[in-house]
Amino acid sequence: MALSKDRIVEAAIEILDRDGESALTFRTLAARLGTGSGALYWHVANKNELLAAGADHVIAGVLADVATAATPQESIRAIALGLFDALEAHPWVGAYFAYAPWTALMRIFESIGGQVQELSVPERLQFDYASALVHYILGVAGQNAANARLFPGEIDRTAFLAAVADTWTRHDAADYPFVHQAAAQLRDHDDREQFLAGIDLILAGIGRAP
Repeated sequence: MALSKDRIVEAAIEILDRDGESALTFRTLAARLGTGSGALYWHVANKNELLAAGADHVIAGVLADVATAATPQESIRAIALGLFDALEAHPWVGAYFAYAPWTALMRIFESIGGQVQELSVPERLQFDYASALVHYILGVAGQNAANARLFPGEIDRTAFLAAVADTWTRHDAADYPFVHQAAAQLRDHDDREQFLAGIDLILAGIGRAP
């Protein structure tokens, strides 16, 4: 099979998903593709460009696969969940925003911003509202992905959250009344549901804005 940038990027994604950024070198990539490292440089200049191309491939695929829903609100929820799940499945994708932020944000802003326009938001407020959604999505999804990298799959999430909740409740309830109340929910909360609750909160605010 002829070497192409698409083939290189797809092989890089496989390495990144399985072994993480530290495992991705031009030598290991060349070995996987059965070619020499020099051949890769005809298509990709360096590792940062390769990471950017790989993450762009993932993000573009997510946005292309999100079907337009019946309402802009439902479409925004679908886009948000698609990005949340993509960053969870590919935790390294967060690096893309450091290497090529404007390309990434352009894709995501276009998807979210187009739906904000469909909400009949005044033009002077569209960028602000789209920004609030995009920053929330990338912030929460990125943090969730970072947690996945810090706490790999062999760590039991339920046990970890239970330990944190126990730590919270050992503090004086008079000093931390809300934390004591929230500890029970922390133990068994669903990250995706909590993420969507934030999206719905922002959408509700947009719906009430003058």
